[in-house]
Amino acid sequence: MRYLHTMLRVLDLPAALRFFQTLGLRETRRKEAQQGRFTLVFLATAPGEPELELTWNWDQTEPYDGGRNFGHVAYEVDDVYGLCERLAASGVTILRPPRDGRMAFVRSPDGISVELLQKGVALAPREPWASMPSTGTW
Repeated sequence: MRYLHTMLRVLDLPAALRFFQTLGLRETRRKEAQQGRFTLVFLATAPGEPELELTWNWDQTEPYDGGRNFGHVAYEVDDVYGLCERLAASGVTILRPPRDGRMAFVRSPDGISVELLQKGVALAPREPWASMPSTGTW
């Protein structure tokens, strides 16, 4: 058995793409189904890596519920502080800051919880993250 992908339904495809591209994912392929009125966009950190499938149903007008019931997707990152700085600069709220130099949580525009884990050992705690409180739910 081989892991292929995780699918997330999104309400605003351009916003979801901006968010996941800011995380460092790149579009690997796309399928538009005129008859079914949906678009599938597959993203990955590198070619051949497991993919995240964003499904955009063209006629969906209300936000999807139950994003928290999904759980979360997790990515190992080279620099959790640097990525959180980049995300914050692009308008993303850091819900669980990387106070410990190891783990942070953010949410996609569709409310999907995304865990960011520092590769290898935790980084030394540093400001502003070390004293930043958590915000909302993650």
